[in-house]
Amino acid sequence: MAKKKFKPEEIILKLREIEIGQGKGQDTATACRNAGITDVTYYRWRKEYGGMKIDQAKRYKELERENPKTARLFAINGT
Repeated sequence: MAKKKFKPEEIILKLREIEIGQGKGQDTATACRNAGITDVTYYRWRKEYGGMKIDQAKRYKELERENPKTARLFAINGT
């Protein structure tokens, strides 16, 4: 099965969907299955994105992409 890359906004929405399912009395595994992800993915996403809002998640991913560029820039300049 091919891996699907989720955008940060989609991840936040999936996490929220699972929280709603749990609020309705579903266990975590069932709520994850209904959202279309595994429970391992849920826990990994929750660790990384837990408590974030969509705009915060976008900024987080943007900073992750900038970090290697900045590190290379400083390594080249020797600073």
